[in-house]
Amino acid sequence: GCVLVVSVIEQLAQWHNSTVKAAVERLCDYIPGKYQIMCHMSCCIDREMNADVVCHSLRLCKQDPGQPLCHLYSPPKKEKHSSGLFHTFCLMLDKKSQVRSKSFMGFSSVCAFPLLANLCEKIKYVLRNKLPFEDFDGDKFSTFPTLRGYHWRGRDCNDKNTTVYPGRRPDNWDAKSDSNCNGIWGVDPKDGIPYEEKFCKGADSRGVVLLGDSAGAHFHIPPEWMTVTQMSAKSFANLPMAFSDEFDWPQFSEITGFLNSTIGGWTDSLYLRLRKRNRCNHRDLQNISQNVYFPINIAPYLSFSLARNQLLDNPAIVIYATIGNDVCNGERDTLAHMTTPKEMLSNVVQALRYLDSHLPNGSHVILTGLVDGRFLWDNLHDRYHPLGQLNKDITYSQLYSFLDCLQVSPCSGWLTPNETLRNLTSERALQLSNVLKEIARSEKFANFDIFYMDFPLRQTAQEWRKMGGEPWQLIEPVDGFHPSQIAAALGTGITWRKALHEWPQVLGKENPFNDQIEAIFKDQGGH
Repeated sequence: GCVLVVSVIEQLAQWHNSTVKAAVERLCDYIPGKYQIMCHMSCCIDREMNADVVCHSLRLCKQDPGQPLCHLYSPPKKEKHSSGLFHTFCLMLDKKSQVRSKSFMGFSSVCAFPLLANLCEKIKYVLRNKLPFEDFDGDKFSTFPTLRGYHWRGRDCNDKNTTVYPGRRPDNWDAKSDSNCNGIWGVDPKDGIPYEEKFCKGADSRGVVLLGDSAGAHFHIPPEWMTVTQMSAKSFANLPMAFSDEFDWPQFSEITGFLNSTIGGWTDSLYLRLRKRNRCNHRDLQNISQNVYFPINIAPYLSFSLARNQLLDNPAIVIYATIGNDVCNGERDTLAHMTTPKEMLSNVVQALRYLDSHLPNGSHVILTGLVDGRFLWDNLHDRYHPLGQLNKDITYSQLYSFLDCLQVSPCSGWLTPNETLRNLTSERALQLSNVLKEIARSEKFANFDIFYMDFPLRQTAQEWRKMGGEPWQLIEPVDGFHPSQIAAALGTGITWRKALHEWPQVLGKENPFNDQIEAIFKDQGGH
């Protein structure tokens, strides 16, 4: 974090031909108030010293005994940029600057800053529970967008009534109120029939639930946050929202996206297509994904995060898509920490048994295979990272090595110059995908049928090339790891076409009343 911030400050000074102090003030003008924690760092930054040197001198970066010295930039010449010389420079500052420097060095993380402590506590709550922080009636749905609110799950339309939430079957055909939050309620004055009964009875209404990892949550750090040639106050306007959504953008994601993308590309999602197919599906979505870089067993947290009542709610399409976590970790001996086929079988069957006891009859489960992550190194390793574009000094290969040295790599097995290790990681990913394929072939459940599909990376790349794009554009530019907004949108179309061709029963019937529903909805101002 320190290296990132100092790099941006030094590049701002370079780009605007200003002092470091002026660059810090410029950056702090860009960033919303309580997020200006880096303003404390200006006392000890020298444009002539790279960010690695600065951060080690501030003691925000350190070298543990027996561990290598981690650095993003090429090591400086010792006689010119020694840490001792730089520390002496810091001691020569005025007392006010020294106080600010020491106060910054005393914080173990951004969450230790008083202005962010309260928000961090809220975020820790949602990380533990995968549930909305603002949920007054406890039905697992919210009227608040972030902190696992309606960016992640359908928006609640009455947060004071636990029996009103997206995805439930209508109460008395919603003649008097909207119990399932799909916007369809009341009685047609022409014939006395409730609109919900007239338009949604027998319509095969269903919701969509994603059980996923950081790719499903749609992790994204805007590249304009660290590209000084594009940077302005507008660049950071979405920082508060991004921070309280864990730097995820599920509202634009491949499975549960519902808003027009503001992070490039376009939004196309399984939810939007289901809603277009049947307007009665409005708001019936749940994104239960999490940002972790180690194997996860989904079953234990389903019991408190999944919102589905077997007796009262509509069936659901559940997408099980942990496309990388079972082979991705930041460990030095990464192969030893990957999920084994035996563990994969146990974890997935355990989750499926829980789903069978909680999903309404007529539901569907789609298991998605793991990605072949060799695509990442092959298409990015020699390209410049956003931080390295100004001076052509940081490639993705350098970024991957830096993260691996810090033992915080999102995937040591794929983000490495070691071709043998990359191949072994893909070999394990294929073994685990075959486990999922066999589960879909052989296991039977009472309340849902089950299908398997490969992660459509190859088809996505082919489609994007036909559109004139380059493969590297399918990868998030800042982390160099996750699928980009373009990849997510293209993947939706591939998944939808496969389902229409091979499993049409999963998608339900097309509602012939969609146009009438939209016309009445529009006439009544949204009711």
